[in-house]
Amino acid sequence: MPSAIGAHIAPGGHHQVSALPTVEEISAGGVVVDKADDELRVAIIARLNRGGRLEWCLPKGHPENQENHEQAAVREIEEETGIRGQVLAPLGSIDYWFTVSGHRVHKTVHHYLLRATGGYLTIENDPDHEAVDVAWVKLADLPKRLSFPNERRIADLAKDILPADF
Repeated sequence: MPSAIGAHIAPGGHHQVSALPTVEEISAGGVVVDKADDELRVAIIARLNRGGRLEWCLPKGHPENQENHEQAAVREIEEETGIRGQVLAPLGSIDYWFTVSGHRVHKTVHHYLLRATGGYLTIENDPDHEAVDVAWVKLADLPKRLSFPNERRIADLAKDILPADF
């Protein structure tokens, strides 16, 4: 059973080798949920892609020092959204490929479901200044707001496994 959502499996037959060097990257983040006025909401961020287009996505980033994936997810979500959270469950991983600056990147992002425990929405604490906006989005509206299909699948999974007493 594959451990990743959206894993890329090369078709059988010919195997194409890229002339570009490959770099492996790991990130962690996820879905931080809060209940306000009897509605569940999720903090998401907006970033500008290389073409200058605004993309709404789940907060995520690279582990630092000796952090495990859960610790990195908690820290990155707080840095990018201002919201502190407590991990409730893993949501799986997404991996994808892209090319940048003369090399191929194979990126794996580990996602977690978190319960918001404090803070307020802000992008002021994002050390990389990648987030240009942050918003609370109703959980039911999340699939319509997220820019990437793999993240929409992660959001659907989060909805499915939320504790009944949330």
